[in-house]
Order: sequence, then structure tokens, then C-alpha cells
Amino acid sequence: MAFVHLHNHTQYSLLDGACRVDKVIQMAKEFGMPAVAMTDHGNMFGAIDFYNTAKRVGIKPIIGIETYIINGDLAAETSKKEKRHHLILLAKNLIGYKNLMKLSSTAYLEGFYYKPRINKKILEKHSEGLICLSACLKGEIPSLLLVGKYERAKEVVDYYKKIFPDRFYLEIQDHGLEDEKTVAPLLIKLARETNTPLVVTNDSHYLKEEDAEAHDVLLCIQTGKSLSDSDRLKYSTNQLYFKTEEEMRELFPELPEAYENTVKIAEEIDLELDYKSFLLPKSPIPPEFPDEKEYLKHLCYEALPKKYEKVTPEVEERLKYELSVIHEMGFDGYFLIVKDIVDASRKMNIPVGPGRGSAAGSIVSYLLGITQIEPLKYGLFFERFLNPDRIGMPDIDIDFCAEGRGKVIDYIVNKYGRKSVTQIVTFNVLGAKSVVKDVARVMELPAAKANEITKKIPSIPKITLKSALEQSKEFKEEMEKDDTNSSILEYSLVLEGLIRHIGVHAAGVVIAP
Repeated sequence: MAFVHLHNHTQYSLLDGACRVDKVIQMAKEFGMPAVAMTDHGNMFGAIDFYNTAKRVGIKPIIGIETYIINGDLAAETSKKEKRHHLILLAKNLIGYKNLMKLSSTAYLEGFYYKPRINKKILEKHSEGLICLSACLKGEIPSLLLVGKYERAKEVVDYYKKIFPDRFYLEIQDHGLEDEKTVAPLLIKLARETNTPLVVTNDSHYLKEEDAEAHDVLLCIQTGKSLSDSDRLKYSTNQLYFKTEEEMRELFPELPEAYENTVKIAEEIDLELDYKSFLLPKSPIPPEFPDEKEYLKHLCYEALPKKYEKVTPEVEERLKYELSVIHEMGFDGYFLIVKDIVDASRKMNIPVGPGRGSAAGSIVSYLLGITQIEPLKYGLFFERFLNPDRIGMPDIDIDFCAEGRGKVIDYIVNKYGRKSVTQIVTFNVLGAKSVVKDVARVMELPAAKANEITKKIPSIPKITLKSALEQSKEFKEEMEKDDTNSSILEYSLVLEGLIRHIGVHAAGVVIAP
């Protein structure tokens, strides 16, 4: 016997998921589960974090999303009034993973209206390599069953089975909700009449049953409400936690095949992400040069007499060596792109720093004008920057004037294309002080009182609440002073480290091939 959780919300389901990636994977391992899925709301923010963390501990990662889907045209004004249904999509293989990325990106770029949305037409286009589950009560099929539209629900099942041949499952859940008790027998009937496999899931939003209250606080942080507000988002169950196999099997003992299907789905997942090779954009080169290697070499030798009054054997040997390593590691184009950006910035009269970090140890960087420091004069080692025995991307730290940074980004977008350039995301997490302040607000503690509490947390970078309790007797005593403070600490310990909100990095830019 075995069971795999296929419906889980991590901290990347912003201010809704309270299952931290590292903790949920560790719990899956402790429960003896061979695999675990992540299905965050409409996004893939945590895919790489989740994949690498699971791989490190020997758990098979199943990457998915709980997407928001509508029936109509995303571009139509009327689509804004359409009901958003939930749908679980799991990447079966690399094709599915790429399709998942396309769907997620389309949802944000073309379908965003309060939430990132797709429609069925887009799903049809990118359905290959994906396994589909019908989702929770907010899925289209359960929603239809709840309002007595059984025949229409059957039509929707047939529709998804055509898009996902042998890859569509009816999801059945029991969190103690009355609507679930109404829908469950209808789902079973529907599964038998349409010959569609069932799969049991738990809509996991937090790790343990006792975390339900802390999760309620998290929803209040999301919506700007307090716990005492009667008119607020609230889940009417404390069963949205990461259950053991034994707990899950108590839900539908009459449906052993629905549990077996969780393992069947996990076994069908064949997704390996390759981080050993690099995907680098091509740098435009003049037609008289056969490739990036020769053009890079030409630029360096052209700059030699301009940078050195006398080209010594030492200089020439260093240049030959660096060029050979750069080419061997496949980074010729990388240097050409960085040079192009630096040159363009100077042409626009945007100040560029002289270079810092290990890149200053490269004579190629110096000759290309990327850095202004002659490495041989100062005895700087190229190997600290780029070493064939240490596989990794070169790291060239460049300082652009903050006032001209926008122009530099605009240049990159225009040069390499809007669809190939993006700024990177930043994740702002609930740290020790900020989580206490947020929880205190939800519990209607005056801001001045919350500030008094957080002042007793040592001002040490990345300090955790656990460390603060160990290091500060004052803070420990304050949190034990009364029931309110004890509750603030209890909830804060659960929510600490979750993502508060996302932002756009001021200077980090990705150029894709």
C-alpha cells in the first residue's frame, strides 16, 4: 500500500499556502511517500525550489499548478464576469513542463484579471504531456454537480477526456464539508458512467491539523482583515493539512482504486530538469566572422595594442589561455553580450562602474572594456572567475548608474526582443519581526504595542523567532506574559518564512535564447 499527495499549496500560493517547500517534502519523506506534488494557485514560482529540494532528499517531485480556467474568450470584456474554475495540471514529462510554463505565462500576460486565467482554447493548444485532475469544489465539474447539472457535468468530463486521453482523473475529497458530502457520491456515479478513473486528494494548505488557526490568521493577512471580522474569507474546516496515508485511507475505504491511482500517476511522471548545460542567447555577430569564438578573439586582439604599449609574452599567453577556457565552457557569446550592454550604456552616457568581484581577474573582460582593471598588474587570478574544473556560469558584477538603469533595460529589450527578456521576481518573506507585526495586527493589538514586542527581537540579519527566543530573555518573557502574546508567538512560528508578497528586482534581467 502507498499514497501520494497530488494537491498541495506551498508558500508560493501567496498568503494562502502555509506548507513551506522544505517542510512539506520532509514530511512526505517521514510518511514514507515516494513522491509529492506542488500545485500552487496559478503560478510556478516555486517549481525549481521544489524540484531541487525534493531531489536532494530522494523524493520524486511532481510539478503542477492549480490553474484558473474560464470557458469564454480571454480577450472579451464579458470574460471578466465569467466564473473562474479551478483545475489541477501536473507535468508528466519535459513537454508537459514546458506546456505548463506556457500556460502559466499566458495566464499572467493575456488572462490576468484579479487572478491569472487561461481558457479551454489555450489549454487545448498546450495539453500535451500534462495529467489533469478535476480539482476541488471550485472545479467546474463539482460546481455543476452541486447545482444539479449532472448531464452538463458529464459533457465536461467527456471534453477533458478528449483533451487528456488516459490522463484525466476525477478528483474526490473529504474535508468534512457538507458540499463535499453532496458531491462525492455524484462524482463516484459520474466516474463509473463515463469510465473515468477517480483519485483521492487532500487540498493541503498547511502541514498539521493544529496549524489551521495559524492559516486562518494568514488569510486575514492576505485580505487585510482581523480575526474578529465576521465578513471575511474563512475556510470552514480544519482538515486542509498534509495527512498521513492512514488518515487519507479513512476517507474513502470503499474506493481502493482511487488511492492506487495516486501512485499510478506518480509512477507515470518522468520529468528530469537539466542544470548541467546552459541555455544562452545568441549574440549578433558581423557576417565576416564564422562564429562567436572568432569574433570574440578578433575583438580581444584588436584591443591589445590599445590597452598595452608593449604586448609581452605573458600577456599573450594569458589571453590565449582565457580564450580557450571561455570557448571550452561555451561562454563566447556571454562575453559578447555583456560587452554589447556595457558599450551601449557608455554610448548613452550612462556611467558604468570599473568592475568588481572576480571578473576583474580576466584579461578578456579588460580588453573588451567590461572592466577597467588590468589583472596582471595586480596579480589577479582568472581561475577565481572562471575555472574549467568548476562548472558554473560566469559572474560579472557590473554597476550601472541607478538613474540610467531603465534605459539600459530598455536597450536590452529592444535588442533581444520583448519575448526573450524579463526582469526577475523578488520574494519578500515574513521575517521574525514582520510576521509578529502582521499577526499582532490581525489580533487587533495596537501598533505601538507590536513595536514594543519586535524591539526585543535582536537586530541580527536573518534572525528567526526560535533564535530570538534563545538569545533574548526579554523577548521570551514578553511572549510568555499573557495569552494574547502567547498566541501571537504560536501563530508567528507557523507563518514565519512564508512569502508576504512578490516584487520586481531593480536590476536583475534574464535574456533567454
